[in-house]
Amino acid sequence: MIRRYIANISTSIFQRAGAAVALLALTVGCSSTKPSNTAAASMPTESAVVAQPPTSVLAQNSKKTKKSFSVPSCQQNDSFTESINFAIQASNLVQSANSKEDWDEVAALWVQAVAWMQAVPPGNPRRAFAEKKVVEYMKNLVYSQQQAGAARSSSASTVSFSSDLLDEQLELYLSYVAAVGPPDVLIVGSSRALQGVDPKQLKQSLATNGSPGLKVFNFSVNGATAQVVDFQLRRLLKPEHLPQMIVWADGVRAFNSGRDDRTFNSIVDSEGSRLLATGVRPKLPSDRPNSTPQCFRFPQLCPDNIFRKAQTSVKKPVMGRQNANLITQFNLSRTGILPVANIASGGQNANPTTQFNSSGTGILPVAVAAKYLPLSTPARVAIRQVSTLADSIDSNGFMPMSSKYNPNTYYRERAYVSGRFDRDYEDFNLGGKQAKAFNSAVAFVKNRKIPLVFVNLPLTDDYLDPTRRSAEQQFRRRMQQLSQQKGFAFRDLSQRWPGRNDYFVDPSHLNRFGAIAVSRLLASDSSITWPRPKSRSTDG
Repeated sequence: MIRRYIANISTSIFQRAGAAVALLALTVGCSSTKPSNTAAASMPTESAVVAQPPTSVLAQNSKKTKKSFSVPSCQQNDSFTESINFAIQASNLVQSANSKEDWDEVAALWVQAVAWMQAVPPGNPRRAFAEKKVVEYMKNLVYSQQQAGAARSSSASTVSFSSDLLDEQLELYLSYVAAVGPPDVLIVGSSRALQGVDPKQLKQSLATNGSPGLKVFNFSVNGATAQVVDFQLRRLLKPEHLPQMIVWADGVRAFNSGRDDRTFNSIVDSEGSRLLATGVRPKLPSDRPNSTPQCFRFPQLCPDNIFRKAQTSVKKPVMGRQNANLITQFNLSRTGILPVANIASGGQNANPTTQFNSSGTGILPVAVAAKYLPLSTPARVAIRQVSTLADSIDSNGFMPMSSKYNPNTYYRERAYVSGRFDRDYEDFNLGGKQAKAFNSAVAFVKNRKIPLVFVNLPLTDDYLDPTRRSAEQQFRRRMQQLSQQKGFAFRDLSQRWPGRNDYFVDPSHLNRFGAIAVSRLLASDSSITWPRPKSRSTDG
């Protein structure tokens, strides 16, 4: 079971904000011809700053040869004013946002506000202020995207399987398949796999080791047993949604038939399972035929190569940077009001941690001055509680956890439970229903010629008391026998790093650093034959 869920946003979301939006600006095909809102130019707040046009970098260096461009010059638009205008529109719209469409529009406005603010040239005197505004606007963008996601989830037609995380992961997986096709490598398992194998790191490491272009997705679910994984592979997913290869990462607890399999029992009794029995599989809603595409206005490609540099920097790998831990946490109060930004320093490496704490104002205080907002009438803001589970999972289904296990402090907050009294090891039995489910899943993937690699994930030394160590030994012997009999690969990493507590978030769950290490280890295993990319589509 997962001990603690913390809503984490990817470490690079703010570091690469300008680069990401700039790259989007170069790829969006629909551009609006609607003139922007220029009301902000007459506003008293920041008027002294807005009144003066930005200074071009080319103008600062008269020795540079000016090149001709087919697109309008950057001097034709005041990027700072454009950004403020979009921010005003977003802040006004949020006062009446009630639906997914409303929040999508709010997010679209913040995207454009970020793009224009990032376009303020480095040599401009407003640049330092603009950089702060980019960070603020990015926070508002993230929050509006979360609200759009929460509204989508509450109105989604996909039925529930009585497991919040399975429902979230299934919706994400189906959306992933719709966007880029089935993954080449699918990771399955319990929370230990959800936190313990990083698909993006595995993809990057595979590319480094000579297998580029593979798409990897983590479809793990907390509490998953062999019965749950068998259900996912054989009954839940359509045949055309299956991968080329499966990495099943877990441990002995998922194979104990003596324990109460609460997750599987809930799934079997769910509405979604009843529909599956009638032949109805989950699917996402189709595109609306009469929907109008959202048009964006972005800065043009500037002569000073701002966007060219940004586009180049996006290609640099960022996974595995242990010195760039930018964590964003959303702490919504009971009032459910839109949060205010609060920046605090983060540790010895000065890695900032951004926390949102509710102010109770009901507005976006970090976006623009409060006088821009129509506060004469009560705001009708539909704030939805965002699932911390969904919020902490990245686009490839992985849940990165940054905390590091310290036994000296860990057990001050929770009682120590030995293996003798651990319900996961209750009436320990490697046969029975879990063995039957595992054999069924192995036969299924073998019949479909899908290679299977089972990874016994690492554990800490203090977790392996005599009861658990005995269970581990039995499990290893059993899996080694089955791998030879049934033709799947078995990799035992259970005691790979028994003393590396910095790789764990608790005694039996890896953190993001342990997940990176596992992913690199699997990618460098020359005895594993990885598939070739089935298509040229990429998941980014």
